[in-house]
Amino acid sequence: MIDRSSDRPLYQQLADLLREQIKAGELAPGAFVPSESSLMQEFALGRPAVRNAVSVLRQEGLVVSARGARTQVRPALERSVVELRPGDEVVGRMPTDPERRELGIDPGEPILEVTRADGQQQIFTAGAHQLRVVG
Repeated sequence: MIDRSSDRPLYQQLADLLREQIKAGELAPGAFVPSESSLMQEFALGRPAVRNAVSVLRQEGLVVSARGARTQVRPALERSVVELRPGDEVVGRMPTDPERRELGIDPGEPILEVTRADGQQQIFTAGAHQLRVVG
């Protein structure tokens, strides 16, 4: 529940509640997040608090939304395997704006920068790839 006497901002508390529902499977991958108006009514919050809470979840990569469409829990993705060999190095980081646009990923989704032993660099989206060490 929302604790109005807490020092934690209301939008963060709502984001926490929705995040827990997502992690517990109450809001399953592909499910729609309740509408702004229903969240406002259920938790007695203003529109800015609800929008900020959803924005936090979007930045965390838990939900996706498009202009004019309902917000949805990020559908489960099948992950492609990226094989790492001895001498390869990986850095996880946030993408630059041009990288994010080129990869077609939402703000808040990290990337994996793989530098191969021969110096070749590759970039992978963290949400759609998993790393496997071979050799």
